[in-house]
Amino acid sequence: MLKVLGNSWALLLGMLLLMVGNGIQGTLLGVRGAIEDFTTLQMSLVMSGYFVGFLFGSRMTPGMIRRVGHVRVFAALGSLVSATLILFPVLPDWVAWVAMRMLIGFCFSGIYVTAESWLNNTATNETRGQTLSLYMIVQMVGIISAQGLMNVGDPGGFLLFVLPSVLVSLAFTPILLSVTPAPMAEAIKPMSFRQLYTISPLGCVGMFLVGGIYSTLFGMTAVWGTLAGLSVAQISLFIAAVFTGGMLFQYPLGWLSDRMDRRKLVAFSGLAGAAVMALTLLFAPGQSMLIVVALLIGGITNPLYPLLLAYTNDYLERDDMASASGGLLFINGLGAIIGPIVTGWAMGWIGPQGFFAWIGFLSAVLAAYAFWRMTRRAAIPTDETGAFAVVTPSASSYAIEAIYEAAQENAEEAAAPDSPAEGR
Repeated sequence: MLKVLGNSWALLLGMLLLMVGNGIQGTLLGVRGAIEDFTTLQMSLVMSGYFVGFLFGSRMTPGMIRRVGHVRVFAALGSLVSATLILFPVLPDWVAWVAMRMLIGFCFSGIYVTAESWLNNTATNETRGQTLSLYMIVQMVGIISAQGLMNVGDPGGFLLFVLPSVLVSLAFTPILLSVTPAPMAEAIKPMSFRQLYTISPLGCVGMFLVGGIYSTLFGMTAVWGTLAGLSVAQISLFIAAVFTGGMLFQYPLGWLSDRMDRRKLVAFSGLAGAAVMALTLLFAPGQSMLIVVALLIGGITNPLYPLLLAYTNDYLERDDMASASGGLLFINGLGAIIGPIVTGWAMGWIGPQGFFAWIGFLSAVLAAYAFWRMTRRAAIPTDETGAFAVVTPSASSYAIEAIYEAAQENAEEAAAPDSPAEGR
């Protein structure tokens, strides 16, 4: 671990600051939108804009890196994010906010691709899995810790917009001054959606549904909290609990997924998510129970993303993982764009309860589809499946491929401790 930190501390520190900045602005805009008298539907379009930009950024950034290199792409995208964050309170118009959110989504997607391909190429075979796993943890910790900073200023003022702008600007100082060499990005040949669906229908449909769930949690929680009359402190605590639950549940669910039919785990996770949402709608929990609900929502839904990746990878050769992950990321992005829009419509129709109703509906559909897929083909024996790895929905194809390769190698070595060479 010390070797990993020694080689990658600049990128990891920079990404931590970036995630803090991103975590603040996502929550802040949901609160500030109500102050500016934006409607719920308008705010849903604002929040959806991030995922539109994110989708395009994931496609365009590799080409940008090949043309001008990692350092220039990193610096350019970071400068755009820092400048755009300052403009939100200056331009209190929802159409302008949609455009700016699209730009921020594009930039952050590009930043993730740049950082992950950089980390992947500079790490050794022995440290690559640890490096990228630590990077995923840094991302989660950054978003969680960002929620505490929401309480240091007034959402109606400028300070909370200046703060993430400063953090984003500072994030690039250790990265750009680091002596770590920046490699050129390699092109990844995409897999057609027809091929991908033929290989894993559940992976494709599940990724679309999980995209809708994740974007609702990431983009619309603050909008829901404001509409429900929660304070800024209560909203930030709820969001922090969502991502804390996601971080804590990843490992036990990952352990289970390596020991059972992953479709069952997807199905029962979907059922559990739908049940939690139904109970929340029926009993309208108080503040303390809302934190429990947030932990459960995050814990049940966030691990679904890497779980579906692992399930799809069970049907792939290693050489096809990067191509398939690119297609799955695109499908996930389409679901993420739709998620906030439908949530905003639902909350405009039935009130704050629409937030939980939409997540519950998506969870129930995922469970039903996973159960149906179990009737269509037999499960792969658990001793022939690949390893589970912790991956966030913002991860690029570069990171996904490297993390799963490292996880598989570790699993093979663990299965043959007396002959590690054969386990490879």
